[in-house]
Amino acid sequence: MKIAIRYYTKSGNTKKLADAIAEVAGVPAKGVDQPLTEDVDILFLCNSVYWAGVDGKVKKFLKTPGHKIRKLVNVSSAAMIESTYKQIKTLASEAGIPLDAREFHCRGSFAALHKGKPDQNDLENVKKFAKEVLG
Repeated sequence: MKIAIRYYTKSGNTKKLADAIAEVAGVPAKGVDQPLTEDVDILFLCNSVYWAGVDGKVKKFLKTPGHKIRKLVNVSSAAMIESTYKQIKTLASEAGIPLDAREFHCRGSFAALHKGKPDQNDLENVKKFAKEVLG
């Protein structure tokens, strides 16, 4: 099974989640600025919310990922909203990429909100989630 991990972060919160998944999956986490170099069975897309939406770089990646994605798994962090799932679902649908119904989301820190998030507990939980997805 071919696995890939892509992430976008401004503060480093989402990279922490991507790196934790990388430990479980045994593949490197790379930024969304790096297109896929081969077809993948599962792509963990780690993203976050900026001004109530996913960043334009994530949108661009989903439009032109480089290769076929058989299943997209959404992983997100945000200080204010509960999930990026709906936004990613719309983008994935427009790109013809199947989105897994499972999602991992946790709080991310922003200014004084949720300091220290994601924390060690969140990182352990995202590893557990990745193991479940990978079966």
